[in-house]
Amino acid sequence: MSKKKIYVLDTSVFLTNAHCIYEYGIHDIVVPFKALEEIDANKKRQDGAGAQARSIIRMLDDLRSRGSLFDGVRIRKGHGLLYAWGTEGLGDSGLPKDLNPSIPDHLIIATALAVQKQHTTRKVTLISRDINMRVICDSIGLLTEDYIVNQAVKDSDSIYAGFSSHLVDNAVVDRFYNGEEIYLDDKTTCNSNEYTMLVSNAHDKKTALARYIGAGLALRPVLEYKRGVWGIRARNKEQSFALDLLMDPNVPLVTLIGKAGSGKTLCAIAAGLQQTVEDPQAGIEPRYSRLIVSRPVQPLGKDLGFLPGSLEEKMSPWLMPIQDNLQFLMGNDKTTLEMYMQRGRIEIEALTYIRGRSIANAFVIIDEAQNLTMHELKTIITRVGEGTKIVLTGDVEQIDNVYVDETTNGLTHAVEKFKSFDLAGHVTLMKGERSKVASYAAKWL
Repeated sequence: MSKKKIYVLDTSVFLTNAHCIYEYGIHDIVVPFKALEEIDANKKRQDGAGAQARSIIRMLDDLRSRGSLFDGVRIRKGHGLLYAWGTEGLGDSGLPKDLNPSIPDHLIIATALAVQKQHTTRKVTLISRDINMRVICDSIGLLTEDYIVNQAVKDSDSIYAGFSSHLVDNAVVDRFYNGEEIYLDDKTTCNSNEYTMLVSNAHDKKTALARYIGAGLALRPVLEYKRGVWGIRARNKEQSFALDLLMDPNVPLVTLIGKAGSGKTLCAIAAGLQQTVEDPQAGIEPRYSRLIVSRPVQPLGKDLGFLPGSLEEKMSPWLMPIQDNLQFLMGNDKTTLEMYMQRGRIEIEALTYIRGRSIANAFVIIDEAQNLTMHELKTIITRVGEGTKIVLTGDVEQIDNVYVDETTNGLTHAVEKFKSFDLAGHVTLMKGERSKVASYAAKWL
């Protein structure tokens, strides 16, 4: 059997990553006509899948200009050929009678069977992210594989928490509280801006909270905002860590992961307001010129379809959770909130139109970032200009985007890839503080 394989790619693969055609080396790729049809049907979507559909269409058009997709076109030097495979010959492909060619998934399976029948000396594999399609393929003897996108971690339990504990001599804890400089052992493996709990080896209840800045640098005490940040006071140590990072101008990228009701969005917006809105009584100049809050347009459950009205009216339902938090922090004073928005101090925007922008001297919050792909998040972070702080918040257990999961979403990638850099910091908020009902629902449902 030939070492050169043939991979038949399902629509779900293209909508996950348009550049998937470059990941199979010298092996050939077959694109079923039905997949092309489904890609075309998704190209107008204003989300990540729509962007991938438009990208792969442009790539295929570029390949078409260099040769015939019917005869096969070299993808690039050192890579195999790409074919577009039609419905001819599918009648004798060997598709079981139980499978209906009028169903898109079954037609793509029939295409793979036809390719297998024509190329008996080569291994033919159908690649799909659709679990049921892979089950059907396996049951009829057709080789199949999942398309594994770049996983940031093995599973959700492996996501960097931004916190660790260290057993130290009893005297070390006392010295830390007395304001002396304390250093961790050189053998300690901590990431920049990782929070640590110093635990006394004599009394495990005797502890001190600190932030590890970097190798050779003394531990920094966690700043306590006894008067609160815009009226918000930390209710647990994780919220203290979050406010410490959010108020630190030397950490321009902050990621917060936490279950529903853990306070991640509220803390982020409170810190943003504290540093962008003037406070005449305090006489402190704002650190940033404006607060920009946004979130992905990703529905929970069935989409309601097109919404009437202007851009602001269309976006209002999507951005209402952000407005709820802002209004709460403003003391339910809607007039004051509208005044700041009219002045340009507070902006509530959709991510759809962020491409091409350069955002300088702003405090940017991206809520529900777990619904973003890695490519979408890269687009957002690269918009950050000088003097801007960006905060990413989300719950990796509540993902509405069908093309990402707990280990492949953009937020998880940001946490894992930036954890070793001193310009970034991360906190995982463990405890729900919204209400007892919300906490129980997050844990048990």
